[in-house]
Amino acid sequence: MKVIKNKIIYTGNGYIEDGFVRFGSTITEVDSMRNFVPREDDEEVFAEGEYVIPGFIDVHSHGGYGFDSMDASPDEIDWMVRQMAAKEGITSYFCTTMTQTYENIEKAMVNINEAAKKNPVIQGIHLEGPFISVKYKGAQDASYIKKPDEKVLARWNELSGGRIRLVTYAPEEASEEFENWCLANRIVPSAGHSNAEFSQLCACRACHVTHLYNAQRGLNHREPGVTGYGLLTDGVNVELICDGIHIKPKMVYMAHKVKGSDGIELVTDSMRAKGMPEGKSELGGQTVYVKDGTARLEDGTIAGSVLTYIKAFQNIMKFTGVGLEDAVKMSSGNQAREFGLTQKGVIQPGKDADFVLLDREYELKGTISMGEFVTAE
Repeated sequence: MKVIKNKIIYTGNGYIEDGFVRFGSTITEVDSMRNFVPREDDEEVFAEGEYVIPGFIDVHSHGGYGFDSMDASPDEIDWMVRQMAAKEGITSYFCTTMTQTYENIEKAMVNINEAAKKNPVIQGIHLEGPFISVKYKGAQDASYIKKPDEKVLARWNELSGGRIRLVTYAPEEASEEFENWCLANRIVPSAGHSNAEFSQLCACRACHVTHLYNAQRGLNHREPGVTGYGLLTDGVNVELICDGIHIKPKMVYMAHKVKGSDGIELVTDSMRAKGMPEGKSELGGQTVYVKDGTARLEDGTIAGSVLTYIKAFQNIMKFTGVGLEDAVKMSSGNQAREFGLTQKGVIQPGKDADFVLLDREYELKGTISMGEFVTAE
């Protein structure tokens, strides 16, 4: 058995000041060092670093390191996700698609499914489009936008091996049948790229909001919109892109003040340019220019991000003043709970051995996924 010793362990249900974790592919023991009993087969790992926390869960990311889930091969998706694990601490990942032709989306479903068969970090698919509003399309191609259709979604889900877990849609365009089909098939319906009014949202079944504040009817003193719905509605989880660009730090602070740590999920919404030199890139068939850490279409529209998850984790603490325990909720615990990832999000016996090791400055020192140290090679 592998053992991590003498660390401050944030389990997701509290913390241990001077603790150890014993594990194989799953965790067998978590306790204080004063209760540690050596075993003959112990192999101490991760001698450096200060903190051990649950591995990060990113439910909204299109790509990075030169690849995108929409057009990468299964091997390329596998490689891309390993980079994210090793370099960012992501141990559970939803490959995220774009508004594109039905043919291209179907190809992506097949390729992601094949990649997921050999890479357990891939825990699902986030279908972001094409069932969205033209008015709030953001960096998505309006020519491919379609009305929400449960029959089409069912076909895509079948092609994906049943891996679609989250669908971004415009509730004002959707039928009750579409929403009911999602919920009956363990797919979370998320309001996003939407022009819905608050009254429409209160009548819908959306229980998640895609990248709060961005590409949606915003908060207004006479109309709360999608942003107000996400902030004010109990049981609705909201995504935050904490790069300081998509959302200014004070607006992140406000969202946390209203919503609290239990209702927020950190995401990167990253694109293929993440981890690459700045300059010309591509997203959903559209040219993107990356400059000064910001990705934009030619018309200036923000187009995804180049944010790493470890930076998002650091930023939520910096922008809101919360500590590690709350940041862990927003980076793993809330996602595991919402999406039924019952083996993820906490460090306790019987759960998957997914860990991130941090130093005193919360910089990433290493990632363990399913009990194995992850490298970028």
